[in-house]
Amino acid sequence: MAEKKQSKSQVLKAKLVFSAFNVLKRNGGELSGRELMEILSKEVDLDEWAMQRYEVTGNTRWRSILHFASIACVKAGYLVKRKGIWSLTSEGENAMQKGEMGLYTSARDEFRRWKKENKKVEDESDIEDDSSSIENQNLHLDQIEQIALDGLKDHVESLNPYEFQDLSAALLRGMGYFTPFVSARGKDGGLDIIAYKDPMPFPYGQNNTLY
Repeated sequence: MAEKKQSKSQVLKAKLVFSAFNVLKRNGGELSGRELMEILSKEVDLDEWAMQRYEVTGNTRWRSILHFASIACVKAGYLVKRKGIWSLTSEGENAMQKGEMGLYTSARDEFRRWKKENKKVEDESDIEDDSSSIENQNLHLDQIEQIALDGLKDHVESLNPYEFQDLSAALLRGMGYFTPFVSARGKDGGLDIIAYKDPMPFPYGQNNTLY
């Protein structure tokens, strides 16, 4: 029996997953999703079809495909994603020996088994999706998280020292601290913020901390 021909989307998934695993492996096993995507965009040969941008999400096809393919890798135990960090597991590293398509299909098969056992969904559209089905889906949660983290990082990096100081004071207040002193612009003698955990300042209050 002739081997079933893989779709263009499946071939790209296999290529991206294998490349992502290789990048993670040579970078100590983990990277932020943002760093990983930047490296892949430079190292993986992507054609015009893969680089097309979806009108619905604004994402390029290859990035969306990799995010969806990574779901299977996580469920297979090959990959861990926490707070925007992608980490390659020992199982994932071992699975790389299967080659591009072998790695992808083994992750896909494990995901199918997981779905069957957990009965989370009735179809496999997120595994066998074609370009049109991907385009009509909303961003997956980990994509939303990555976009949010990237946006926060860019915002913080754009702040000047005084804006960063005000942001830090606001975060302390959000954590329940009282901030009776936030340094004004100019020389501050090295003291930017005074924060108290209790409303009554030290030494009278309890559990107070100076920043």
